[in-house]
Amino acid sequence: MREKLSTLYGKDGTKAVLSSLISILIGMTVGSVIILLVGLGNKSLGLSSAWEGIRLVFGGIFSTGRNAAGTLTWGFNPQNIGNMLFRATPLILTGLSVSVAFKTGLFNIGAPGQYLMGTAATLIIALGIPSDQVPAGLIWVLAFLGGCLAGALWGCIPGLVKAFLNINEVLACIMTNWIAANLVTWVFDGSNYRNLVENTKSGYIYKTSYNGVQTPKLGLDKLFPGSQINGGILIAILLAVLVYILMTKTTLGYELKACGSNRHAARYAGINDKRNIVLSMAIAGCLAGAAASLYYLSGNTEFFWSTYQSLPAIGFNGIPVALLAVNNPIAVIFTGCFMSMLDIVGLQLTNLTAYNEYITDVIIAAIVYLSAFSLVIRMLLSGRRKKRPAAVDVKAADKEPAPPDAEKVEKGGGEA
Repeated sequence: MREKLSTLYGKDGTKAVLSSLISILIGMTVGSVIILLVGLGNKSLGLSSAWEGIRLVFGGIFSTGRNAAGTLTWGFNPQNIGNMLFRATPLILTGLSVSVAFKTGLFNIGAPGQYLMGTAATLIIALGIPSDQVPAGLIWVLAFLGGCLAGALWGCIPGLVKAFLNINEVLACIMTNWIAANLVTWVFDGSNYRNLVENTKSGYIYKTSYNGVQTPKLGLDKLFPGSQINGGILIAILLAVLVYILMTKTTLGYELKACGSNRHAARYAGINDKRNIVLSMAIAGCLAGAAASLYYLSGNTEFFWSTYQSLPAIGFNGIPVALLAVNNPIAVIFTGCFMSMLDIVGLQLTNLTAYNEYITDVIIAAIVYLSAFSLVIRMLLSGRRKKRPAAVDVKAADKEPAPPDAEKVEKGGGEA
């Protein structure tokens, strides 16, 4: 049994999972310490309030509120879990976007811009085609594919300048992010899609359900009543599985990873490195665009264009999701759910205690910081140290008998 456990512990995958879990645990501990310090330093809060905050940090997803006596109650909360899965949908896809680029040696910090372009294409198609003339289901498919295509095309730009001009993809992505932010703001500021429901909200692009276009619930609303969940989470999981198959079971995935390991060696082996760099960023952009499409096609979300004079946080949040998952597409599903759970925990802290949701931002920041040092944590788990070469005993080496063949050669007795 011990041998099996030691063998399992010696695997790189096990150490990667453990390093991510340690990062998460330390981050949540840091948040708990902050809650404790604030509670002890504020007479109106006290130790009991701090203890409630700490319990919510670790298990807020299962909190059902307070009873008549004011005590926290716990149990299965379908609304919280459903909302967690709903919020996890775009996180999973932006995490996949960053992960695919990482696998090919690229840092896709351009997911926010790709997300914005997917948002624009999705809303224009979903609200621009009248559902009384075209079936709503067909409009949904067109809007989803349009969002994916827009994200893919926007992702190609940094891929092209990286492949053919050797310009760092981080710089190119930052430029395309801000171009996308201002372009989308300009498009919707002068569009005819405003004032669809309320004249007082002249800056809103309203819910796609206004045109009868929304993602079907597929019975998930009955499992998680009162939540925003829909079939988008199933599509996100399916895309994660497809990306895993692509990267591990296909020739294209092998070529992409080969370019990520060593672009020049891949070119020497006959792999078209330029094509694969562009293709990698196109796939990453497609996934970020899909994240925007599924979020806004849910039917219960609305787009406020003026907020996108800054970049959407959902695109950047895909980076810690990918880091915690060690760029594994299947693990991205779980890390995306975890990060969305922290959002729900922040709301629980705000609603049920005197603390605010910004404590969860501190937790996320600590987790992101530690996940960036996941390699160091793995080295600590492995106990790796620089091994000095063993000293050679010259005298002992001189006393050792020569090999039989050597003796024969010296005596001239070797075979002809």
